[in-house]
Amino acid sequence: MTAAVSPGLVERALADAAPRTYWLDDPDRPAPLSPLAGRARADLVVVGGGYTGLWTALLARARHPSASVVLLEAGECGVQGSGRNGGFAAASLTHGFGNGLERWPEELDRLDRLGAENLREIGASIAALGIDCDWREVGELTVATRAHHVTELQELAAALVEHGGEASWLDAAEAQAQVASPTYLGALSEPTGLALVEPARLAWGLRRACLEAGVVVHESTRVVGLERSGVGVELSTLGPQGAGRVRAGRVALATNAFPPLLRRLRLMTVPVYDHVLMTEPLTPAQLASIGWSGRQGVGDAANQFHYYRLTRDDRILWGGYDAVYHWGSRIDASLEQREQTHRLLAEHFLETFPQLAGIRFTHRWGGVIDTCTRFSAFFGTAVSGRVGYALGYTGLGVGASRFGAQVVLDLLDGADTERTRLRMVRERPLPFPPEPLRSVGINLTRWSLDRADRRGGRRNLWLRGLDAAGLGFDS
Repeated sequence: MTAAVSPGLVERALADAAPRTYWLDDPDRPAPLSPLAGRARADLVVVGGGYTGLWTALLARARHPSASVVLLEAGECGVQGSGRNGGFAAASLTHGFGNGLERWPEELDRLDRLGAENLREIGASIAALGIDCDWREVGELTVATRAHHVTELQELAAALVEHGGEASWLDAAEAQAQVASPTYLGALSEPTGLALVEPARLAWGLRRACLEAGVVVHESTRVVGLERSGVGVELSTLGPQGAGRVRAGRVALATNAFPPLLRRLRLMTVPVYDHVLMTEPLTPAQLASIGWSGRQGVGDAANQFHYYRLTRDDRILWGGYDAVYHWGSRIDASLEQREQTHRLLAEHFLETFPQLAGIRFTHRWGGVIDTCTRFSAFFGTAVSGRVGYALGYTGLGVGASRFGAQVVLDLLDGADTERTRLRMVRERPLPFPPEPLRSVGINLTRWSLDRADRRGGRRNLWLRGLDAAGLGFDS
């Protein structure tokens, strides 16, 4: 990074930042739907109204038009992770090429093909459904901001090309010609494989499409219990009007970061909080000072990385770096605002773009994501195949959630498909330990990753042990 930013500059930049999610702070946000009252019945019940749940419900209606589908959401559809993220829809189903190569090398080419098909189908569905969410297939830059990133990204570029990917290495001057930051020492350019989207509008558009397709959606309806009932499943719910019951032939669980309804899943994921800033719209002069005419999504190559992008009205979204786990897998709205992290993000932003000194942030927020020990989604069934689930996207679910929905529906149908034959789908990640070991392990890993970033990428004994156990992360 460049010279330190003065605290006063950071204070002024954050002074007017509203503690709200920019994407949800939208006059076109739809009105809430009514909660469940009493009893209901459906062939398929989907639990969770984020991307995975919405895609599952919508695709289920397309697969089985005569089957009834009910979707139950504890709050409002799309207001958690699906409406708070950076809007990076990646083709990767494995949380990056490196992670996929490490875990499933023999099927990575197939996974990459399926991921590319999935991304194309998302774009086609958005167009066909008329969803106004500024979908743009723009590609991405992964920038080197430390010397050891240069070698790592050059090697990654070569490996991507060897596997048929479209990638190239840009030197410092070429990278800064794409996006003008004095911190860039080079960049990996991937012109395909990433689309940018307005995430809440995508979720709201999928909700509308579900309703139009005949899905019954109940919001403010929390599912609190699941049990076998004859040849089906009985769900118990709580809402503003009291308790409810839903009888289902099949159930798809899409709760992601929130506590799962199956005991077997309780140690499989942990919730971590990611934090984000949004600037005011850039003036034409400010935009010219940074270039960025390709409007690519950008991320840096650090273990604790930043991600950033331009919006439709030329704001810069800036997020990432300081993913935070709270003791006991705590989830609470109060954790969405974290002064220390938002200040750090603002400082890093002004280090990256010193030519934008004086810019103001209009919004600051956070959101909870689910992560698992393999950093990419996992799948399975329970209750004799009557319940299916997809969890563990680790922040890369904008695109992969549609694939996850397809897998869940395949599993519930008992179908033998190319998706269900994947080792990635058949295998499960290792669970996290219970507390207090969970907090100790997660925080030691965060500390070690930060230390590696500051020590030329050198991994300490703890990280090398995780690598040997198959728990290391290589993006």
